[in-house]
Amino acid sequence: MRTFLGLNHRSLAPATAVAIGNFDGVHRGHQAMLALLNAQARQRQLASCVLTFEPHPRDYFAKVLGKPEIAPARVGTVRDKLTDLAGQQVAQTVILPFNAALAAQPPEDFVRQVLVQGLGARYVLVGDDFRFGHQRAGDYALLAQLGPQLGFEVARMDSHTVQGVRVSSSEVRQALQQGRMHDAAELLGRPYAISGHVLHGRKLGRHLGAGLPSITGGFRTLNLHFKHWKPAASGIFVVQVRGLTAQPLPGVANLGVRPSLDPSDVNGGRVLLETHCLQWPEALGPEGGYGKVIRVELLEKLHDERKYPNLQALAQGIAQDCAAARAWFAQRQPQAAGLEL
Repeated sequence: MRTFLGLNHRSLAPATAVAIGNFDGVHRGHQAMLALLNAQARQRQLASCVLTFEPHPRDYFAKVLGKPEIAPARVGTVRDKLTDLAGQQVAQTVILPFNAALAAQPPEDFVRQVLVQGLGARYVLVGDDFRFGHQRAGDYALLAQLGPQLGFEVARMDSHTVQGVRVSSSEVRQALQQGRMHDAAELLGRPYAISGHVLHGRKLGRHLGAGLPSITGGFRTLNLHFKHWKPAASGIFVVQVRGLTAQPLPGVANLGVRPSLDPSDVNGGRVLLETHCLQWPEALGPEGGYGKVIRVELLEKLHDERKYPNLQALAQGIAQDCAAARAWFAQRQPQAAGLEL
């Protein structure tokens, strides 16, 4: 998949079948939409194209209006969105910066300037609740009216349901916010995951627990920056890590702002996913994770983030979380019972 920021690129496909949306999470409804898009693109000998926006339009208006509460919690990062779109065999994705000019653009101008002139759209596919243009004045009816005039076909994708539930990014967000990881996985068609490059931090974890008889070796962590201030999920999770070895590694992770640590630390209060592997491959060496791109699947929520009174209490809390994660894996993967988790 080729990815473009904006429309001013000579290598954009000259004629496309376009699906438009935010695609936060690339859930099973999105996947059904993209399967239809690819089929229609092949039939018409067009390049399949996703048109998406960054920041999320509601993020933009939350900032402009000074109302952070109206910003939606983010299911995935831009990296995860692009990875998941590539997995759906889309030929190209165009990220359109959502700014004041785009927010003020009349819907007719959006169709002419973005879809027709910018993307060479010959087929346009949207969801059943799609709105666009200034004050969300544009809708499917307007697209259907303008399509024959401007040379493109228009189609609408009906809602996709799983076990009677309409699949949407809002449903995924709600499941993640409530810690219903199994339900989120059902909506996504895969375990909820966050990916990225492993970052250097304070390296505090490896020293936690010193002097406690039940803790040896500390809690070395793999740190990923979640590049949005409002993740849909937060708390302590049972996880598995892909990308370090041929097989996924079991672990426990904290997704959030680490309330027990000094907010002025090296991470500056940013949202981090900090993962401690229950097994660390010796072949990687103690520093072998840094700089690698990993994917962490959040399988089960143990509890919300907790503020501990001191580092000793934090170490004891992490040890309890590790024990809970080991028990979770042992129950669901009997073959793991004999491993040194």
